Amino acid sequence: MSDLIINLDLGLQQAPKRGTDSNQKHQRFVKRRRFLERRGFLKQKQLPPPQHHPPKGQVSHQDSRSWERTKKKWLAEDQNSFQTDGLSHQPKTFPKANNHCRFDQPGATTDSGSPLPCFPSGARKVTCRSAKASGTLGNHSAQPLAGVQKASLLSEYDSGLPPVPRPGKPSKVVAIDCEMVGTGPGGRISDLARCSIVSYHGDVVYDKYIRPVDPVTDYRTRWSGIKKHHMKNATPFKTAQKEILKLLAGKIVVGHAIHNDFKALKYFHPKSVTRDTSKIPLLNRKAGFPEHESASLKRLTKQLLHKDIQVGKNGHSSVEDAKATMELYRVIEAEWERQLALNPEQE
Repeated sequence: MSDLIINLDLGLQQAPKRGTDSNQKHQRFVKRRRFLERRGFLKQKQLPPPQHHPPKGQVSHQDSRSWERTKKKWLAEDQNSFQTDGLSHQPKTFPKANNHCRFDQPGATTDSGSPLPCFPSGARKVTCRSAKASGTLGNHSAQPLAGVQKASLLSEYDSGLPPVPRPGKPSKVVAIDCEMVGTGPGGRISDLARCSIVSYHGDVVYDKYIRPVDPVTDYRTRWSGIKKHHMKNATPFKTAQKEILKLLAGKIVVGHAIHNDFKALKYFHPKSVTRDTSKIPLLNRKAGFPEHESASLKRLTKQLLHKDIQVGKNGHSSVEDAKATMELYRVIEAEWERQLALNPEQE
């Protein structure tokens, strides 16, 4: 009897996982689908439709209705809070004052004609009758005033025209006149011997006799009015020069043939703040003289101011001439300054 041999495998054999192949197939399918969707070959059927956003400037009816409801709710809440704050619905009024302003009046304008800033119909109105009202306004500043100023400046800028120049302050305008004597051989060199400065209103600011550095050889008394005894206690030139230049600094200086005065002072004043009445065509035009003629101070004063100056045998008076020069300048000041603002190179 033959032997029977039985082979037993005692090892545990792992059972195949269920769904492994199907899961791998599904993953490959999803991967390919996503790839095709990204390339635009398939439609995303399983995804919800994308939300539609209207373009700028357009609002859907649903959004519009939602916004209206929200706005009404806000207005109602704002009205309730306005009432509970203890404030009245009526505009606030304050004690009368000379300077008053109302920003709740439609169509109101500023002095220059610029419209006052408008408020929306739903905005709270506040009427102020004085810049120094009682403390009910709290620490709030009058912001509309800044808007008015900006509006005025913008309208001025948009017009393309330069702003109307304001005449110089009286304290910043002076008139000068100098009298000279002759020094050197034959008295041919003109040196300063007297200087007078008057204010805008004709008040004498400075008037001194000045002793030249070099000896005087011709007093020219017939024209200058200077005599020998005037030089006895005269101020030395260097001292007088410092005093005069200090008075002229930072001011508009008016003079007739003023380049001669500056030459005697050994000084050059800025052209932009120098006014020479012998070179202002407007003065000649008003006097009836040719515009480009260099009319004398005496003729202009007689024609425009109806005054006689530089008469008699005592010679000229620098104080009288300076006052006449300032009066002539004041006749055409506003118009002449406007022309200079439009054409600075005209002077």
